Amino acid sequence: MAHPVAARVRALPDYPFAVIDEQVRRLRDAGASPIDFGVGDPTIPTPRLVRERGRSAIDERATSGYPSYVGAPEFREAVAAWTLRRFGVALDPKTEITSTVGSKEGIFHFPLALVDPGDVVLCPSPGYPPYARGTSFAGGAPWFFPLRRENRFLPDLDAIPEEVASRARILWLNYPNSPTGATAPAAFLERAVAWGRRRGIVVVNDEAYSELFYAPEPPRSILEFGKEGVVAFQSMSKRSAMTGWRVGWVAGDAALVAAFRKVKTNVDSGTPTFVQDAAIAALSDETHVRETIEGYRAKRDLLARTFVELGMEDCTPEAAIYLWQRLPGGAGAVEFAKRLLDPRIAIVATPGPWIADACADGKNPGEGYVRFALVPSLEETREACRRLREHRRELTR
Repeated sequence: MAHPVAARVRALPDYPFAVIDEQVRRLRDAGASPIDFGVGDPTIPTPRLVRERGRSAIDERATSGYPSYVGAPEFREAVAAWTLRRFGVALDPKTEITSTVGSKEGIFHFPLALVDPGDVVLCPSPGYPPYARGTSFAGGAPWFFPLRRENRFLPDLDAIPEEVASRARILWLNYPNSPTGATAPAAFLERAVAWGRRRGIVVVNDEAYSELFYAPEPPRSILEFGKEGVVAFQSMSKRSAMTGWRVGWVAGDAALVAAFRKVKTNVDSGTPTFVQDAAIAALSDETHVRETIEGYRAKRDLLARTFVELGMEDCTPEAAIYLWQRLPGGAGAVEFAKRLLDPRIAIVATPGPWIADACADGKNPGEGYVRFALVPSLEETREACRRLREHRRELTR
């Protein structure tokens, strides 16, 4: 018997990274040895001190029951202490921090706290799909603004029509940025907070990549420029290679955190406390973060240099774990990614249009770009560069 499926689900396109996983499977089934730059899932081990604390915490929490909906007090206190050390921002762990089941869950559900049917949410393009899809599930309307190289991949806030801004409830930002690797200067973050505050728009920065940067000066948090009407999402996934642990947090305006908590208590039962204990251990250590950065830097430099050798533009990113490679001569991103899937090359990457949406001008700013997630090992990255050079003619024709 066929059963009806909700219109909101029927309207969903395939999740791009699930499609990429299928491409990897097909290459393996064909006997190839794919090198997967498609999905941004770190392949380095979770740091030993985190794993050891997780193991001991499982026994300590053997009879702990359900975790706190909003995060254990000690976890929220650790987040507050880390935020003060890292950004100089004082947070009240009781009212201004809430744990999340990884940042994806929190980002997807956040619009449920603020958006009524018909409200507009301003989303970057390219951008993380849950910004827009969480908006749609909440009954809101995503309005996409482009991130373009000529503007350093920063949004042009002045180009957002006032009739759109007047209906907007949330402005999503993501700096350091996925997929472009751009960082936001302090002047822009300060201006964005002021822009949103004048219009009654909540400004949210997804800061999941704040700790993975290559310049001497670390990226700034949007919370440094005010907490009223402002929140930041954070995650342990990339900083500490904890994608499988599913732990992060949202912090900022106490009233907004309270609204989000109300959603959370109706959606899930919180992050397991022993996972939070492991995250506390991770937040207490910066050595593994510095080592992680250097590992990504080596792969970034190797891959970016290879594309320059192939006659492409130098797209070396400032931060994050992606190479947002611009293709020469208006080459089609999907076609280029398909060429990479030739079993002789067997490199998996994400076409830019798959993680971008058409904006008000009808153009998709992801066209002409391919994203490479720097998650294969250094040895695999070297092999990928060898394959790219060997098959240069097929790729650049």
